[in-house]
Amino acid sequence: MNKIINILKPTGMTSHDVVSCVRRTLNMKKVGHTGTLDPDAAGVLPICLGRATKVSELILNKDKSYICELTLGIETDTYDSSGTILYRNDNLDIEESKIREAFKSQEGEIKQLPPVYSALKVNGKKMCDLARKGKADLIDIKPRKVNIKEIDILNISKNKITFYVKCSKGTYVRSICHDIGEYLNCGGHMSFLLRTSSGKFNLENAITLEELEELKNTDSLDEYLYDIDYVLDNLPEVNLNPSAKRYYMNGGVIDSRRFVVKKSQNNDKENDLVRVYCENIFIGVGKILKDNNIMTLKSDKLFI
Repeated sequence: MNKIINILKPTGMTSHDVVSCVRRTLNMKKVGHTGTLDPDAAGVLPICLGRATKVSELILNKDKSYICELTLGIETDTYDSSGTILYRNDNLDIEESKIREAFKSQEGEIKQLPPVYSALKVNGKKMCDLARKGKADLIDIKPRKVNIKEIDILNISKNKITFYVKCSKGTYVRSICHDIGEYLNCGGHMSFLLRTSSGKFNLENAITLEELEELKNTDSLDEYLYDIDYVLDNLPEVNLNPSAKRYYMNGGVIDSRRFVVKKSQNNDKENDLVRVYCENIFIGVGKILKDNNIMTLKSDKLFI
């Protein structure tokens, strides 16, 4: 089974826990997730099955969206409600205009510092593991460029603000909450997080782990399994000449006389990724290469 399934992760489970549960339910060895969700967070978690695990990195690169609750006046070391409280202010009096100004500061392309308590690695070791060993002061955290494409306040109730955010890969919503608290000089942390979409996957086409087991037991799972190329529709489509198929699959470089690019999207760049088909069957992901203005095709990932 080389498919993708969209799981609605519950709170209280790690992404790895979800993978283990799917592996047991479907009796499969090769299962992987497409971007970690914190244990306290819930929402969309696409799971790759079989050879589809090869495409997990491409899904990870997609934009994601969330609904989040920010609690002002309480700062924690993890930037969320699971951490130790570092600062507390129960007497907040912040004008709404100032709050909106703080959110405005998070829009667009920004440089963001990830939380110390995150799975990012420093010298091969996870920052969260170093922090738990009391070595947080030894970690040199460097800002990363992220893109906050949309951020909208949905509700303000006392010190709690619910907001929607759509952002690029690598964005930490916890850091958005922390940074807004810093901007307002009152501290803040993420008190709730729901991932509403990851690329093409959203809450509407997600299923729970309980539903997964029921669908498996009733042989009704096919409707919820997505083909690998479902998530690659942003890539140009290439149709390979059947006579070139074996050579291509063995790693050969194919010249442009033996394939046709169906869609022309940014094909003037070197190393462009494309979806490769042969006789209407999806083969995998290839790279368009150019050498002296001669276009060629080379395999990047095979899925058959």
